[in-house]
Amino acid sequence: MIRLFVGLELPQDIRLSLAGLCGGVPGADWIASDTMHLTLRFLGDISEGDADDAHDALMGVRASSFELALNGVGYFSTGDEVRTLWAGVSRSPELGRLQRNVESALVRMGFPREERRWRPHVTLARIAGTPVPHVQDFLAHHALFRAGPFTIEHFTLFSSHRHDGSATYIAEAEYPLPLVV
Repeated sequence: MIRLFVGLELPQDIRLSLAGLCGGVPGADWIASDTMHLTLRFLGDISEGDADDAHDALMGVRASSFELALNGVGYFSTGDEVRTLWAGVSRSPELGRLQRNVESALVRMGFPREERRWRPHVTLARIAGTPVPHVQDFLAHHALFRAGPFTIEHFTLFSSHRHDGSATYIAEAEYPLPLVV
């Protein structure tokens, strides 16, 4: 079994800008800047054969390169408990089109459709047990965060390897996005 996801790599200067946000929230497990990315589709633990099928499906995805920018911060919560702090993504029809094309290609190959609504973001921290009011200072302080624009010229199939409470991501394959489709 191999744990896979499809995502966008971020340029180093963007990851460094994001790393500058990381701090000041009790109970936050901050993401290492070298692993920050934008997930297009999580596949989970799949067999090597299914991994090959995913690669074949992704090779058929057609989209153009595009500009992307990050904008603001927010969180995902369960009830009154924050689970994830994130940096937002500026509205991008091209990003939405790429994500839908990735999803469609994988579904056509036989992967189950993703049930959750896709909300583009870059995870900054995972949090357990921190109530929403403790996060509000972070949100207020970084509300005007902006980074980019930067050019997205490919998307990537990553494997995820967990160890010692953290994860390492390895780029298994890159899929180019030409200037014009």
